Amino acid sequence: MTDAQTQTPDDGELTQEQPEVRTDGGLRIVLAEDEALIRMDLAEMLTEAGHEIVGQAADGEQAVALVTETSPDLVVMDIKMPGMDGISAAEQIGREGLAPVVMLTAFSDKNLVERARDAGVMSYVVKPFSAADVLPAIDIARARWAERKALESEVADLGERFETRKRVDRAKGLLMSQLKLTEADAFRWIQKAAMDRRLSMREVADAVIAGMPGKK
Repeated sequence: MTDAQTQTPDDGELTQEQPEVRTDGGLRIVLAEDEALIRMDLAEMLTEAGHEIVGQAADGEQAVALVTETSPDLVVMDIKMPGMDGISAAEQIGREGLAPVVMLTAFSDKNLVERARDAGVMSYVVKPFSAADVLPAIDIARARWAERKALESEVADLGERFETRKRVDRAKGLLMSQLKLTEADAFRWIQKAAMDRRLSMREVADAVIAGMPGKK
């Protein structure tokens, strides 16, 4: 991957490609990165992996506009951009439930990561990166987004939804620790238990928290 630091004359332009019907299961992705060469490399990487780039932007405001217009499956966005930065854009995209966001950052700063998480970012990748870094982050983002949507469909009230997410996350952590499950498998365990027992996921999560050793 080229570690590009040079901007090209069209760096500030917003581009939008017309979506085509895909038959290989690839995702429709919006890219937001103010470094044009990095953006081009990333577009090539994702296209080679079978995904479709439906739009490219050089700042957060353009990214939000593109996501609203194209309804992509995923957004890959740099954390530091002129104007509206990636975290602010991700917060708006997440608040409106538009698409999961994978954040790109040159900084492994804990505060930035926490800000990104609080803004609704599903996963992040530290620069410089390769396909081996980006593609798993996309899978994680999609899995977490699916979890969020499943919980939101079950719980309409905002405060109740937040508490449910907290409890399900806690139960997932216990299952991962005690049963050696992956995050995705732990969520599926809770989801299946809820369906089999005709309970809500929150009720299952509460039972896991109450019954698992190490719950404190």
